[in-house]
Amino acid sequence: MTEKEAVAFGKAVGDLTLQKILRFCCCQRRSVGEITKRVKVTQPTATHHLSLLEKARLVEREQERKTVYYKLDQDNVVACCGGLMLNLAPDSEAT
Repeated sequence: MTEKEAVAFGKAVGDLTLQKILRFCCCQRRSVGEITKRVKVTQPTATHHLSLLEKARLVEREQERKTVYYKLDQDNVVACCGGLMLNLAPDSEAT
């Protein structure tokens, strides 16, 4: 994980609204409309937040016709957590 990726991950999981979106999108794909209702944000705000999560590779985006769905990318969340730990607390023998 690069330093830039670690920062993007940290920003994403450090924001309460983004955390709500991530929890809501866990294990099930959700439309932007569903997300706006659940998280109680406007559509432009939800789209902005989802863009940040997508850039941090924490959600997967899928489009069906005019509807866009998002789902938590669980594998990448795990990889990011591991990468963050390696950046913050590298093995003393590796430094």
